[in-house]
Amino acid sequence: MSHVVVGYDGTSESERALRWAVGEARLRRLPLTVCHAWRWPYPISYIDYEGVAIVRRMGEHLLDHGVALARELAPSVTVRERLHDGGAGPALVHEGHDADLIVVGSHEPDEMPVGSTALRVPAQADRPVLVVRSAARRDGLVVVGVDGSAGADAALAFGFEEAALRGWRLRAVYGCWEPGAAPDGDLSLFGDEDKLRRVCGALLERAVAPWRVKYPYVRATTSLVLRSPRETLLEAAQDANLTVTGARGTGAVETLTVGATSDALLKHAPCTVAVVPLLIG
Repeated sequence: MSHVVVGYDGTSESERALRWAVGEARLRRLPLTVCHAWRWPYPISYIDYEGVAIVRRMGEHLLDHGVALARELAPSVTVRERLHDGGAGPALVHEGHDADLIVVGSHEPDEMPVGSTALRVPAQADRPVLVVRSAARRDGLVVVGVDGSAGADAALAFGFEEAALRGWRLRAVYGCWEPGAAPDGDLSLFGDEDKLRRVCGALLERAVAPWRVKYPYVRATTSLVLRSPRETLLEAAQDANLTVTGARGTGAVETLTVGATSDALLKHAPCTVAVVPLLIG
């Protein structure tokens, strides 16, 4: 059954995520699943069964607090709870296998620790993952990265839906100054900036056109920038409430768990970031 999944561990970051997830569940008219993962913090050889019971009860109390907060914020939303033994990342990926989206909290830019759940879940999940960071700006803007790939089309689908649900504006941006971002790999375009602008501009408009038709009430604009996708989206994210990117674009490096641009946004964007996989549904 469709639902929204959120991780909660009692931190301020997870509370921000919970508040965003409650809003998503209310707007989408879906149940909300609040998930907490507890873990015995010592090697299995040092297991203390009484201590394990205490740690588990602490996890249960944290989860109860998160569920109570969610119900207080949105009494009309059906809230379910899930307690897992183990890592938070695998727990969220497991609970989110049939979800519409997964919501996780995050540290502020440049403070994200190695192995953070906010990095692991977008790399492993086959559902859109929202990594919530900072309070939303008041004006309401969704920025979506476009590069002509199928992954970017999935990002546009998610971005337009979010903008429509929230009454926000949408800006589709295409940073085309990178060999991998050239349409059909045509590197000759980089020798003629006017031609590059025409070709890439036409690609951008074609990509956005069907979504403008589907969501006619969303105020959507486009922006073509002769800079790399990474630089373009990081700059655009400064003014956004939400930045959306495909898990991989045309310039993705296969050895990365997510594309280089998605990875940069997760680590450095000041706003909430959504990473959308190609195959959703």
